[in-house]
Amino acid sequence: MQLLIINGPNLNLLGKREKSIYGDASFEEFFKTLKSTFETIDFKYYQSNIEGELIDKLHETGFSYDGIIMNAGAYTHTSIGIGDAIAGIETPVIEVHISNVYAREEYRHLSLMAKNCIGVIAGMGLNSYHLAVQHFLSLK
Repeated sequence: MQLLIINGPNLNLLGKREKSIYGDASFEEFFKTLKSTFETIDFKYYQSNIEGELIDKLHETGFSYDGIIMNAGAYTHTSIGIGDAIAGIETPVIEVHISNVYAREEYRHLSLMAKNCIGVIAGMGLNSYHLAVQHFLSLK
């Protein structure tokens, strides 16, 4: 099974920014743990702060991977383009969020991606990614 994790803007600062919301682990540290927990999965990871690059990555991989786990960060609430890119690919996408977006500012309650994803996981910390992986495994 080949899964791609795509992280959007500011997620490269995990472990450094707003630790009370996002924790103190970097995504790179977490990614090593994730790979060692699910050794049979071929994981790839991509992060960008640029909306068009995220769309390009969806187009590039959206017809060949078994699943995509996407945390688009703030673009979740603003990017029609990312939502359209997800609708246009064949690979199923699970939207994830580290924080509980529904316990935060009201503008974070809207996702322009969710209707094109097979599911949404939010508020479980970095475990949100584990839960998404487990769901993809359950589909096999």
